[in-house]
Amino acid sequence: MNEDEDDFEFERRFFCRNLPRELLGESRPTLIVQSYYVHEDNFALRIRLQGQVDPMVPMTARTDALHTLLEEGDHFEAASMTAKGPSVGGTRYEAERAIDPGIALELILRGGIPIVKNRYGVWLDEDWWNLDVFGDGNAPLVVAEVERTGPVTDLTIPDFCATEITDDPRFSNDGLADHPFGDWAANFDRELKASGPRFLTNFDENRDS
Repeated sequence: MNEDEDDFEFERRFFCRNLPRELLGESRPTLIVQSYYVHEDNFALRIRLQGQVDPMVPMTARTDALHTLLEEGDHFEAASMTAKGPSVGGTRYEAERAIDPGIALELILRGGIPIVKNRYGVWLDEDWWNLDVFGDGNAPLVVAEVERTGPVTDLTIPDFCATEITDDPRFSNDGLADHPFGDWAANFDRELKASGPRFLTNFDENRDS
């Protein structure tokens, strides 16, 4: 099997509480709408649209509001099609190709299970972090993730990261397509209170911010 090394992503992901609003400043997020056509055993096939929306789409929007936004169709500037393999130790096969936004829009309108989120980006220490605020059935989930060109080691973890979810398939976007966070948020809150926060230790030293 031939696999281009550029088709692997290296990332760590964290469940967040109390995301500091001042951290985001005056920046406007990127609206991301993506639909999953395969999402089983951590394998996935995804179509993604992204663009800027003014005013910003509220992340409490339900499916009917999302469908209206998609039907308007002129908010989106970029699109991609991605095949994903299972995540193992913070590494995942991910082959992505840019596609026409109009084609992506029509595919999303015709099927799959949609995920919607506002994505902020910020530099923290030496890393660029994506801060995803989910909407629709996955509200009020907030996930912080950092990606590098190699394994994410010696990471400075911000205080707003409540626990690590890098290896928790429930929090993968394809996992959330099957089982939206809103349906099990209360159970996860109880789980986290009972077990306490967890941060992986196989990435060398974790540093506090």
